[in-house]
Amino acid sequence: MLIELTGNNLSVEQFQRVVFDHEKVALAGSARKAVERSRAVVEKLIAENAVAYGITTGFGDLARVRIAPEQLRAVQVNLLRSHSSGVGEPLRETESRATVLLRANVLAKGYSGVRPVVIERLCEMLNRGVHPVIPSRGSVGASGDLAPLSHLALVLLGEGEAFYEGARLSGQEALRKAGIEAIQPEAKEGLALINGTQPSLAVGLLALLEAENLVDTADVAAALSLDALRGTPVAFDERIQALRPFPGQAQTAGNLRRLNEGSEIRQSHLACERIQDAYSLRCTPQVHGAVRDALGYTRRIFEIELNSGTDNPLVFAEDGEVLSGGNFHGQPLALALDVVGIALAQLGNISERRTERLINSSLSDLPPFLTRQPGLHSGFMMAQVTAAALASENKGLAHPASVDSIPTSGNEDFVPMSMGAALKAGRIADNVRTILGVELLCACQGIDLLAPLKTGRLAAQAHTAVRRVVPMLEADRVLSPDIEALRQLISDRTFQKLLAS
Repeated sequence: MLIELTGNNLSVEQFQRVVFDHEKVALAGSARKAVERSRAVVEKLIAENAVAYGITTGFGDLARVRIAPEQLRAVQVNLLRSHSSGVGEPLRETESRATVLLRANVLAKGYSGVRPVVIERLCEMLNRGVHPVIPSRGSVGASGDLAPLSHLALVLLGEGEAFYEGARLSGQEALRKAGIEAIQPEAKEGLALINGTQPSLAVGLLALLEAENLVDTADVAAALSLDALRGTPVAFDERIQALRPFPGQAQTAGNLRRLNEGSEIRQSHLACERIQDAYSLRCTPQVHGAVRDALGYTRRIFEIELNSGTDNPLVFAEDGEVLSGGNFHGQPLALALDVVGIALAQLGNISERRTERLINSSLSDLPPFLTRQPGLHSGFMMAQVTAAALASENKGLAHPASVDSIPTSGNEDFVPMSMGAALKAGRIADNVRTILGVELLCACQGIDLLAPLKTGRLAAQAHTAVRRVVPMLEADRVLSPDIEALRQLISDRTFQKLLAS
């Protein structure tokens, strides 16, 4: 199904279909008219030789410099080349696709003063699989993500580099192979291509989607750990949650009740003396729920940003005016992304604590390190160490990027570091995926050691999914492939889909 871009109604679900499923996109007819009206205002200013930032002047601290009419095109090309100063590993294909999509969508809004052909070429790049090579480092998120977007824009000119059909090519070669004609930017168009928060949003939104998957996965892992540790689900009673009605808490508590419903393990120890479990089990709804609510806040921010005009200057065709402002500033994203990083770090922390309880025989009533022959075999001893190392690494990564600012470009005296926050959130998410994979391995081993008793009906489905890719540990083996298999199972949204069923 073709998705038509208007700059006003792109949804997160459509975003996913384009980025992951390569659904086709096009400039909507109604948006084309708005884009043409906006461009007409720019053309009028040029004809009148009026002073307009970024159109007939230089950029940033060079805004006082007037540009001669015959140099208006050259200055746009120079802008893109000079600002292509990014470094580091390139964004992943999904992140590059997401950036192209989001930039095309914001230009389609009709406040940037570009020609429709600019947006059409961006759509063609998406539809034909031309993915700009965008270095991940070099943006502070002010005046937009200038360096990343410049690398993207260079490909439109037949410059820079792009991935096409698995090969890293020059931008010119990638366009040629894909049958896309390069463009030469007219006045305002170079600036319009790079003023905006789209790389921060692209990387951040993908991190958020993974975070939402991880918190669902964490509920599944916690339910399995609870049963393996012979814990009680009493703390998840609806009446308790109702007295502190945070929506995330209620959702996680409900998931835990569903997952362990019908557990034979639970029935076997109803008369035991233990009244309360450790916080890492008993307070799962409060911790996971707080993560859920934090992610909900971030999603609301991102849904607004998806269809926001973040260019500068903005062209208001209805008034015939071009106004300079600060919508390119990434502060809303930076704060929200720091929240994602902090929330995910906490999710990893509590998961690692549950793993430690599973392998510690003084806390679990299970064999030491979850092996039937401790001493001869070390079991999951080092798997927990891996989880602990990553949980500790996350504590450093979770330091907020948004509390920092450093003056740049002569006159940008307060910057948000939104791209840094986005990249850190993605790294933390990757670590948490591993931490949860370790917990799932250990929890399923614990369940197996309690056989023939069975866990809850829904939790048993999760256990089966794990056992399809990783067998029970009967004797020591290299665990890295097992952990990687669980990471992939999580990436495939196996446990998120289970909860949605």
